[in-house]
Amino acid sequence: MAFVRKFITASGATGVQVCWKEHSEVVRVEHIGSATTEDELRVLMKKARKVMDAGKRPLFDLSKFDDDSAEFSLIEGAPAGQRQKKKK
Repeated sequence: MAFVRKFITASGATGVQVCWKEHSEVVRVEHIGSATTEDELRVLMKKARKVMDAGKRPLFDLSKFDDDSAEFSLIEGAPAGQRQKKKK
């Protein structure tokens, strides 16, 4: 299983790594880079996602959501983990 690790470096920048775990143990770490601004961090996070997804066949085409200006709509309903009561 792969995940992205963000951490603060000694210089105060935000470091980004992609880590792979097997049986609850980190077996591989790939350093993506360090960011000092939100824009740099956004670029590094996108790069980390591409590293994680390398070699995988996508289940869905999510390219339309890659644009930062994509709008999402809120779906109204019961909060997660709560069931709606049945009407009698």
